[in-house]
Amino acid sequence: MNTLSFAVPLWMWAAVTVGICVMLAVDLVAHRDNHVIGFREAAIWSGVWIAIGLGFGLILLAWQGGEVSSTYYAGYLIEKALSIDNVFVFALVFSFFAVPDAYQHKILFWGVLGALAARLVFIFVGAELLQVFFWTAYVFGAFLIWTGWKMAVSKDEEVHPDRNPVVRLVKRLIPTDPKFHGDKFFVRVNGRRVATLLFVALVAIEATDLVFAVDSVAAVLAITTNTFLVWTANAFAVLGLRSLYFCLAGLLRRFAYLHYGLAVLLAFAGVKLILSETPVGKLPIPLTLGVIAGTITVSIVWSLLATRHQPADAGEPADGPRAGEDGPGRPPADPEADRSPHAERPRTPGR
Repeated sequence: MNTLSFAVPLWMWAAVTVGICVMLAVDLVAHRDNHVIGFREAAIWSGVWIAIGLGFGLILLAWQGGEVSSTYYAGYLIEKALSIDNVFVFALVFSFFAVPDAYQHKILFWGVLGALAARLVFIFVGAELLQVFFWTAYVFGAFLIWTGWKMAVSKDEEVHPDRNPVVRLVKRLIPTDPKFHGDKFFVRVNGRRVATLLFVALVAIEATDLVFAVDSVAAVLAITTNTFLVWTANAFAVLGLRSLYFCLAGLLRRFAYLHYGLAVLLAFAGVKLILSETPVGKLPIPLTLGVIAGTITVSIVWSLLATRHQPADAGEPADGPRAGEDGPGRPPADPEADRSPHAERPRTPGR
């Protein structure tokens, strides 16, 4: 098992935590007006988040050396790749609930906060289990291999956000108004405080990401059980998830074969985790980095070449929706208007 045990002072944990909070605050202030985020703005923000994530690896290189930095980059890359699969499902949830483009960033912002909290819990619990009970490596490894196989064979599996048990529980416990009220999660209707459809969509996003967090964290734990490296790799990859969504939302159909590459990465992480508790031992980090980078590159290039003659999304021109229009797959609509889920259920190419 690759523990990479090195002392992380409390001030470093505090500095990373404060840095993450500052970056979230800057992002929230930059998008406080609920404007529709275009491709150019999303691309710039994505570049900023990626630069921050890669820059942190350079800090680790100067502080702890090449092995620690390479291990962080391996975890960051695999988490970033799996984030693309999250984008597929986020797009389906937004389409299902017909969430106006101007409010999608707010949902993703609060969704990222929940994702970071869930991952932090899973990281410490998972790392502790792997350290104390060696056989959990076989359990986690088998889970990752099964998840990879399921991803590879369930391309056309239907997604029904309204059937999610967490969403159904919220609707049962909290009075809900089945329409949007601007960017409000809760409003008063006839003197009673009720949740809006925007809050229901947020719950669907959080519940979906909770499932993603399990295999994402397990995949990085297969690389190292050092909680600081696993946490920072996850955090810096997830911080750019919102911008990544707005970059790729109109291009999802071009990534037709990406899920095969992600399936290979999950299965590879599972095998790596199992081998770590056998005489074979841990696989070299350079080999891990090579497999991750090569698999991502091949699956993306394969997808783009195979779909080079297809438009970005069904019913949209290749350059995406024009200013003032709603997002992919939705007719123009008033953000304040009553919305109901689409009759035709979307399908997911991922998990």
